Amino acid sequence: MLPVCVRLLLLLPLVCCVPSPSRPPSRLCRRCCDYPEPSAPTAQSQMPEVRTVINMTILKGDKGDKGDKGTPGKPGLEGSPGVRGPMGPKGSKGLAGAPGDACKIPYSSFSVGRRKSVHSNDYYQALVFDTVFVNLYEHFNMFKGKFYCYVPGIYFFNVNIHTWNFKETYLHLMHNDKEQVILYAQPSERSIMQSQSVMLDLALNDEVWVRLYKRERENAIYSDDVDVYITFNGYLVAPSIQ
Repeated sequence: MLPVCVRLLLLLPLVCCVPSPSRPPSRLCRRCCDYPEPSAPTAQSQMPEVRTVINMTILKGDKGDKGDKGTPGKPGLEGSPGVRGPMGPKGSKGLAGAPGDACKIPYSSFSVGRRKSVHSNDYYQALVFDTVFVNLYEHFNMFKGKFYCYVPGIYFFNVNIHTWNFKETYLHLMHNDKEQVILYAQPSERSIMQSQSVMLDLALNDEVWVRLYKRERENAIYSDDVDVYITFNGYLVAPSIQ
C-alpha cells in the first residue's frame, strides 16, 4: 500500500499540468514561480490622446474703439534732391491786365519866412517861422520849424537872414542832430544880408532845421513886420532809386 501512495504523489504534478479539454490550451507552459509577462495593451486599456484646441473667436473678442492719435515722431533726415523732371509744355497766353495808373513823380518842397526878429535866449534854440510861401504836402512843420523827409532823395536847402547892428549872428543848418553848415556874422555897425546853401542826401523821416547857437555875446537876427528878411527853403532834386 505504501508504494502505491508514493506513485500517486509523484504523478499528481503531472495531472495538474494536463490541460482540460473544456478550455483551449495555453501557448506556453510556465512554471508557477515565473513572473507573469506584461500583457499587450488592448484598445480599452490604452490612454486617451489629449489634444489642445484653442477657440480663436474667444481670444479675439469684439473689436474695440479706435484709440487717440499718438504724438508725431521726429522728422527724418532730408533726402537728397531728386532728378529734375522734363520741361512741361508751354502754357497758353493769359488775359491782358487792367490799365495801370500813370507814372507819378514824387515832389517835395517848401519855402517859409519870419517877420519877427529873434534874440536867442538859450544856447541851442530852433528857429521857427510864421510865414508860408510854399509847403507842398505839409512836409514842413510850422510849429517845430522842421522839415520832415517823406520822399527819400537828394535835397537842396537855402537859408537867408539879416544881421543886427553890433550883435553876433550864429546859425547852424541841422540834419537830424548833426550840424551841417554854419552861417555866421561878427558884430558890426552895419547890418548885412547873409546866405548859406547845401545839398543833403535824406532818408525817410530825416529832419532838417535851423538852430541858433548862443555864446558869450548876444545872438540875434533882424526882421520887421513890413518886409521878410528871414527865409528857409528846400526842395527835392532827385528821388532815391528804389
